[in-house]
Amino acid sequence: MRDLHYKTGIGMTSQRTRERLMERLFEEGIRNLHVLEAIRRTPRHLFVDEALSHRAYEDTALPIGHNQTLSQPYIVARMTELLLGGGPLDKVLEVGTGSGYQTAILAQVVERIFSVERIYPLQERAKAVLKEIDIRNVVFRHADGNWGWPAYGPYDAILVTAAPPEVPAELLRQLADGGRLVIPVGARDQVLTLVTREGDDFIHQAVEPVRFVPLLAGAISS
Repeated sequence: MRDLHYKTGIGMTSQRTRERLMERLFEEGIRNLHVLEAIRRTPRHLFVDEALSHRAYEDTALPIGHNQTLSQPYIVARMTELLLGGGPLDKVLEVGTGSGYQTAILAQVVERIFSVERIYPLQERAKAVLKEIDIRNVVFRHADGNWGWPAYGPYDAILVTAAPPEVPAELLRQLADGGRLVIPVGARDQVLTLVTREGDDFIHQAVEPVRFVPLLAGAISS
């Protein structure tokens, strides 16, 4: 588990507040101790606008601008836990950097992350916050996430933080044999889905209903 370095806050940013969030997630069924510890150690208030920092440790999704949201901590923890279900991970593709909170959790439990984001200002902000808390094992790309990042594939695991109508074929191609893809799928009725690759076969497992912003095409520079 990597050490995080940042200025310690008070009140809603205190260590005890993060511990209460971790305890709540355990009660909700999160059992991976590495994931829970990453949640406890990560200053979620840095990943939202200051006006919303008093709500940072609620188990709820929060807006981050550009019609995007920061997923609720339970979903972040659940997706990370599912990704780790196959054992230790070296190379992980993240589609949708967002404000960087999911990236920060992943970065503490895997070796390397390749993170793609279509909205440039969001990714630049995420990069700044991750640098502030001394997370250094993430490489960023500003691009359409539907195409993944083939140059560094195949990946041990892929995590997608926006929902396509169906799993993009290009992401399946970039998944290593034995790898795991965690992705919300659906237009109106979305289901968190775990896809496991077994040779040329892809085993799909529905996990639970979720609500994510849609995975859109194209890249936005401003």
